Amino acid sequence: MTGRVGRHAWFPVSGCTSGCAHPPRRRAGRTRVAWRITRLLVVLCGLALLAPVAWRIAPARRHRLARWSSRRVLAALGITVKVNDRRLIDADPRVPIGGLVVANHVSFLDILAIAAVTPSRFVAKSEVLTMPGMRWLARRVGVIGIDRASLRELPGTVERVADVLRGGHAVAVFPEGTTWCGAASGTFRPAFFRAAHDAGSPIMPMTVALTEEDGHPCPAAAFIGDDEPVDTLRRILAVGSLTITVTAHPAMLPTADRRADAMRAQARVFGSPEKAPIRLNSGRETRDSLSLSVL
Repeated sequence: MTGRVGRHAWFPVSGCTSGCAHPPRRRAGRTRVAWRITRLLVVLCGLALLAPVAWRIAPARRHRLARWSSRRVLAALGITVKVNDRRLIDADPRVPIGGLVVANHVSFLDILAIAAVTPSRFVAKSEVLTMPGMRWLARRVGVIGIDRASLRELPGTVERVADVLRGGHAVAVFPEGTTWCGAASGTFRPAFFRAAHDAGSPIMPMTVALTEEDGHPCPAAAFIGDDEPVDTLRRILAVGSLTITVTAHPAMLPTADRRADAMRAQARVFGSPEKAPIRLNSGRETRDSLSLSVL
């Protein structure tokens, strides 16, 4: 991944390497790749012009704009998003999910997929925020930076997350601390579960799964090893058909034992889904007949 930072004994390290990013089972043709690139550039240019205006004149609609923008970018890449809602409530799909969203981490696509389901402020490593163009974008969407190499700064970052949660906003974190290929996964670190307890906010476990059209995992989309963002993007564009399924599990009430909370959330995130998913087509949600509720 981008750059190396100083490491301490608790620094999150992925067991995945660039060798885990196997080629897709079916590759997209050159024409399809070129069309995806064209659509992506058009969407990004449109968002660059629209977002600052919409951000100023319609601040109350920022959540909708974030969801819409994320879906447009994923659609431009030829990616289908499905939502597998396992929460036992009858929720209004227009109402964003609140609380601390915790999910597994495979690719930068995870951020877009979660944002397409529920707009959140994301906790991102400081190295990502130094990438060209990311500083401006991070400031716009309220990214909370974390210096993974500094244990001294961690309590302050956790408190910032708690403050955002107290304000009624959702915050999404990836407790593994780094990306994995999807076939393998890391252990959930407990630090940010303290923020949910301090703020009295629910914990919302989510599972992000990237698969090809035959249902097999798609490690080609993973952001691992020595990848730069453009390396992963090149592989994503070459996948014949890529689907991202976001599973929303029942919310958890935080306890004073953040380690126990992390273990419970990890068990839910890496458990097997039980319901048929809901497919998001062109920014519209279609309710599956077996689904109990939608986001």
